[in-house]
Amino acid sequence: MASQLTDDEQAAWRSFVQMRHLLERHLVRHLQCEFGLSDSDFEVLVNLSDAPAGRMRAVELGRATQWEKSRMSHHLSRMEKRGLIKREAAEGSAARYPDVVLTDAGRAAIESSAPANAARVRELFVDVVGPDRLAVLRELSDDVVAAIEAHMQHDCPPEVRGG
Repeated sequence: MASQLTDDEQAAWRSFVQMRHLLERHLVRHLQCEFGLSDSDFEVLVNLSDAPAGRMRAVELGRATQWEKSRMSHHLSRMEKRGLIKREAAEGSAARYPDVVLTDAGRAAIESSAPANAARVRELFVDVVGPDRLAVLRELSDDVVAAIEAHMQHDCPPEVRGG
């Protein structure tokens, strides 16, 4: 396997990285300016709004976001102070670990911001790429994710793979 990229490979990689960074940063600026939400806030709110009864164990939320435990704890504390989430005692065997629960304010925040974000994703990504290339992109993305997951299982030291 060649260790260096060809000029064409390097150009494609750099173009992809530039597109991803620019798109993500642009969407985040809109979330921040229009709704007062960071990308991290939005990620937590999306996961909680998709969860049954708007609640998840913090460890499940950490898995979904792929965040370190301390980052999760600090960010949830900030969101709790703003009234977007609360922590409640879990029922049953997991009772020693609180659930993270979407508050009414958190639900209102995601319900107002998600449609605007989705419209912007449609305008700047989905409609630009088009249905045929979108299908190819999804297949390519699934292949890359599978390659990363296999690499993490077999070739990564624990500190790199997160466990």
